[in-house]
Amino acid sequence: MEKASATTVFESLASGIRLDIYRLLVRQGPQGLVAGEIASALDIPPTNLSFHLKALTQARLVTVAQEGRYQRYRANMPLMLDLIAYLTAECCAGRPEQCVDVSAALPRSKRVTSPPSTKTRRTLKP
Repeated sequence: MEKASATTVFESLASGIRLDIYRLLVRQGPQGLVAGEIASALDIPPTNLSFHLKALTQARLVTVAQEGRYQRYRANMPLMLDLIAYLTAECCAGRPEQCVDVSAALPRSKRVTSPPSTKTRRTLKP
């Protein structure tokens, strides 16, 4: 990622409403949401939402796919991971090994963990 791209992402997320939209889409994962679901969840009028979704799409933070009459929006997680990598590469004057482990810096309640395994273990019968 280059500085101009990082700046565009930060400018787009500087709006509280756009940050709320992006966070909602991140929580939804790969299935994303259609515009009406986003509007309902955040209590945003459709015309206002359209303006913010356009800005997020132009910044490439959100992808959109046509599904019949609806448009489904998803968070562009690879872009966010690129942004984090860009910031980390610049961390500590180009010495990322000196940077703090981001996950360790978060309170335990905010850390992302893998869901517990749903596989059942089989025991062999003698």
